[in-house]
Amino acid sequence: MNVLQLVSCRGWSSDAYWAARVTQELERRGHAVTLGCRAGTEHSVIDRARREGVSRVTTFHFTGGLKPRSDAADVRDLARALAATDVVHVHRGKEHWLAAVANRIARARRPLVRTRHIVQAVRPHAGNRWLYRHATDLVVTVSEAIRRQYVAAKLVPPARVVALPGGADAEAFHPRAADPALRSRLGAEDGAPLIGMVAGLRVMKGHTVAVDAAAKLRARGVDAHVVFIGQGRWEERVRRAVKERDLDGRVTLAGFVPDVPAAMATLDVALYVPLESDGMSRVVFEYLAAGRPLVAARTGVVPEILRDGEEALLVPAGDADALAGALERLVADPALRARLGAAGRRLVEAEFSGARVAARLEELYAKLAEDSAARRSSA
Repeated sequence: MNVLQLVSCRGWSSDAYWAARVTQELERRGHAVTLGCRAGTEHSVIDRARREGVSRVTTFHFTGGLKPRSDAADVRDLARALAATDVVHVHRGKEHWLAAVANRIARARRPLVRTRHIVQAVRPHAGNRWLYRHATDLVVTVSEAIRRQYVAAKLVPPARVVALPGGADAEAFHPRAADPALRSRLGAEDGAPLIGMVAGLRVMKGHTVAVDAAAKLRARGVDAHVVFIGQGRWEERVRRAVKERDLDGRVTLAGFVPDVPAAMATLDVALYVPLESDGMSRVVFEYLAAGRPLVAARTGVVPEILRDGEEALLVPAGDADALAGALERLVADPALRARLGAAGRRLVEAEFSGARVAARLEELYAKLAEDSAARRSSA
C-alpha cells in the first residue's frame, strides 16, 4: 500500500515519534510510506525521524494557526499527493483539517485516519462534528481512556474509533547486559541497586515524588541510588528537592543520554510515576521491551495494560509512601525483579511492539482501502 503519514509538530514529540515509528515498521512490512513534516524542522524532527529508520520524507508548510496562503498551497499539494496514496494518516489538528479539505477537492477521495495522542478531550463543536463524523474514516487512540472520550462525545460511532497502545522498537530495546562504565557514570557504585527514571524534567512527570520516596528509602536503611535521565525546565526544582532532603550523592541528574537503550540496561528498577496521564506513555513500553522491572503509577494506559505483581508493581500516582514500599520490595528481591522484567518483555513481544502495532494498522488500512475502492466502483 501507499501510505501518507502527516505530522505538523515543530519539535520531536510523542506524536512525531509514533508517526516515525509506525512509518518505519510499515516500511519493514513492504509498504511505501511517506512521512510528511513541517518545513523547516530538518534538525528538530526530520533528522530524528531518519534516525528512526524513515526513508521517505516530504514537507508541507503546516504553519501554526490559520494562514490562508500557505494553507491553500498545502491543500493543493495534498490533493495532488492523494492521487498516489491509498490511505492518509494524520496526527495533529492542523494536518487533519488540511487533509480533510484536500480530500474534498481531490479527484478521488482517500481514507483519512486520525491518531489522537493526548488525553485532553476534543470539543464536540460543529466544526469537529463535521471533521470527525463526515471527513474522517477512522480514529486511532493511544489508550482506551481516550477512545472512551470520543465515544462519550458522540464525535464518531464506536466502530470507527479503536485503541492501539504501544509501539516500542523491540529490536532497539531488548534485554542486554549493562555497560559498567555507563552504569558508574549514572551514579551506581559499591553494588547498590540503580533505580532510574527516563523522562523530561517537567512538573507532571513525578520527579519530586521519586525524590521523596528516595528519602524514605534512606531513612529505612535501604541502600539504593536514583538517577533521572532527561532534561527540562523543572531541573532546578528537582535539584532543590534533592538538596533539601540531603540526598546529594544518592540521586543523580544525568541530563541527556544519547543511547537510551544502553542507559535503560543499567537500571535495576525502572520508574514511571507521572502525576497524571501523559497520553502515549511511550517510555513504559520501552522499559518493558528492555526487560526492566517496573514500578508504575496507575495513570493513563498503565492500568489498561499492566497487572500489579504480574508485569509491574503499580502504585497510586503521587503517593511517595507507596512508591517507597514498592521500591524497597524490589530492591530486596532480585528474583521478583527478574520475573517482572521477563514478563514485561513477553508482553511487548505479544501485544505492544512496533511490529504488532504496524500489523494491526495494516489490517485497518486494508479494510478502509477496500471499502473506498468499492465506493468508487459503485459511483
